[in-house]
Amino acid sequence: MIQVNGLPEDWEIRCSRSRNLPYYYNMKTHESFWEPPSDADLEVLKDYMIKNGLIPVSSEENKVNDEKIRVIHLLVKHNHSRRPSSWKEPNITRTKQEAMEIILKYEAKVRSGEISLGELAVTESDCNSAKKAGDLGFFGKGVMQREFEEASFSLQPGEMSHVVETASGYHLIERIA
Repeated sequence: MIQVNGLPEDWEIRCSRSRNLPYYYNMKTHESFWEPPSDADLEVLKDYMIKNGLIPVSSEENKVNDEKIRVIHLLVKHNHSRRPSSWKEPNITRTKQEAMEIILKYEAKVRSGEISLGELAVTESDCNSAKKAGDLGFFGKGVMQREFEEASFSLQPGEMSHVVETASGYHLIERIA
């Protein structure tokens, strides 16, 4: 069941004290994420966040822009990630360097055609979207972390990014729509 804020049941929006940015908290699992859950209604969520002052509305964002894209991604976290734990590991201890080496190996496998990004995300991604082959669903601008959003919107459908760094860790992103 989707709430009035666009989030599924058991989810709420909280504000980070250190970054002064909104994040998404699952009250059932006690997990928090910078990205909204994949089954959120992103249009309702964005409207809710703007109306409640949770994201700034610049003159650029006031322009009608209904462009939504859909991506799959693979996330490799490290010990300096915003939340160094995942569905695979309760405490991620790998260094940034080790995480970079891992994601570069994954990038090489995908680019060589050995495996698709979605297939690899299922077993290797530190994001909960792994269970959906890394699919984050459709989203518009102003929803994801800035670096993630910029990389995603710069891609053409079917194109994969090089490594993208965010506060969450290192990502490979493939735009699928």
